[in-house]
Order: sequence, then structure tokens, then C-alpha cells
Amino acid sequence: MKKNKKIEKMTVQEWADAAAWLSGEETAGKDPARVLLDDNADLLRDWNKMKMADPQGNIDVDKAWSKLNRRIEEEGVKQPARVVTIIPSLLRIAAMVIIVLGLGWALFSVVTPEKITVASAIGEKNIEVVLPDGSKVSLNRDSHLTYPKSFNNNNRKVSLKGEAFFDITPDPSRPFTIDAGNARVKVLGTSFNVITDNGNNEVEVYVSTGKVLLTNNDGTRSLTLEPGFIGKISADRGVQNLNTNTNYMSWNTDKLIYDGERLEVVFNDLKRSYNIDIEAGDPEIENYRLHTTFENEPHDTIIKLICTSFNLQAAKEGETYSLTRRQKNGE
Repeated sequence: MKKNKKIEKMTVQEWADAAAWLSGEETAGKDPARVLLDDNADLLRDWNKMKMADPQGNIDVDKAWSKLNRRIEEEGVKQPARVVTIIPSLLRIAAMVIIVLGLGWALFSVVTPEKITVASAIGEKNIEVVLPDGSKVSLNRDSHLTYPKSFNNNNRKVSLKGEAFFDITPDPSRPFTIDAGNARVKVLGTSFNVITDNGNNEVEVYVSTGKVLLTNNDGTRSLTLEPGFIGKISADRGVQNLNTNTNYMSWNTDKLIYDGERLEVVFNDLKRSYNIDIEAGDPEIENYRLHTTFENEPHDTIIKLICTSFNLQAAKEGETYSLTRRQKNGE
């Protein structure tokens, strides 16, 4: 963590005053603590969490300092000269401040709650996860969801890589936020789909019910999405449009319905929904139009139906099907 210059210049007495004020001593000088608060907006909140978790005031600062000092030595990190020369009693005060600033790594689980990660393999989908608040998440293939073992009293935060459908339990007092890599998704209670990278370096969100706030990481662009809309956001643009693709959620429903759709679109849908790779040996094949419904049929059955419909033949190499026109007799 990079400290600002004011913190580097703090005297031993100022560190002592800061620690005393953070610990609730009303007579203590608070200006030094303000320097720390300016550097880390979450400082006071985290310190209060630690005190609430230990209402009897039994936080073992000496033990914490010992762990931190040993960690520093193991990692070969040079300790600041100002800390090394402090007398033992003030080392305890410095340890308190260091812990609160987050330099103690995972010394206190109350500040850094235990995290759980659920991952789906390339061949898996609709992996259901029930979050601590009862919200449900369905993961698409090759996706990762990380969330705390328990949510705090102020918010509900998770992170996602890949694609997932969220059905969030309403709780107006605790917003639900998703770290989607290049953007943040914030809701109170709704259902929606999130793709952390749609292939164009954009975070993509489709809203089924409720409202969703989609914001890029630096906060310069945001979209408020209502049911039926798809929002796409990146560092330099944000757009939303009404969804016209009836098969958008087919990866989750396992159902694809076509009424004259081009095979190029069908092939893309089959890849996203069933993980079927199809290539057309002739570009004209992609313009053929299909009228049918697929509902979780085996891969070979789907390929045979397409070939029969358009007099095509299929060859499989590895995991990819190559479709070509069937040769007529005499050709």
C-alpha cells in the first residue's frame, strides 16, 4: 500500500494520538487520525468492525504485531526506520494502526471475511449457487463466482468472471453489487444476466425483472437498465437496446426456437447454449433459414436435423463439425 507523505512524516506522538482517537478516547487529538482517514476512507469503518467483534476490548495487539513483523521478515520487506526505533509500548500503538490500515494482511477475519469460489468447467452449465442471503446464481460454462461466507450489514458484494444469471433477494438496506471486472453491477432486488466479457471488451447485462445500475470502473459512464433491455459498457462507451433475441437466455433454459433464422445466427446460438462448434464449408450455407425448435437434444441429433433440412453432410474433427453441401449423383 502506498502511503501519502503526511503519514510518512507523522511523529511518534501523532501516531499515539491517532490510535487513541480511533480507540474511542474523546480527549485524544483527532487531527493525526484525520490524516489516516484521508488516506483510507474505509479506515474508521474497519476499525469499528474490529471493536464490535471484540466488545470486551481483548484484541491481542502484541500478537498481531508479532505476526506482522514475522510476515515482513519472511517476505524480505524492509521495515520503516521510524517504526523500528519506537519504544516497545508505542510499537503496540503502531500495530493497531497498521492493522486498521490493512497492512496486517489477514490477521483478522472480521476485516477480511472468508471467501468462497464456485467454478464451472467448460462442459458444465446451470451450476446453481445459493448465496448467504438466499439469492440464487446460475453459472454458465467456464465461469467463476466469488462471494463471502456471510454478507455484512451494509452491502452484499460478489465478483464474477464469465457468465451467470442472478435472482437477487430484495433487501433495500443492503445493495447487491457485482464486480464484473471492467464494470460494476448494482441492484436492490431483481433478476438479470451478466457477461463479464462479451468478446468486445464490454460487460454485458440483460435485465429480466427489476432495475439494474451498470457502471464502468472509473464511474465516468453508467446505465440504468429496465426489464427487457441489454446494456453494454466499457471504458469508453455505454449503450443499451431492447432485446429482440428470443433465444438470449437459451444457455439457461436449454431451449432454442427458430422461425426462419439464418444458420449463421443458429450456429452462434448453439455454441453459446450447447457448446457445439459448427463451421460452414461454403459461406452460402450460413444464409439458409431454419424453422425448428431444439430443447436440449444430443449434439449429433441437432447436426443430423440441420443436415437433413438442407441436404448437407457433416464431418467431425475433434470437437468441431464441418458442414458441406451433399454431392449429387454424377457430380
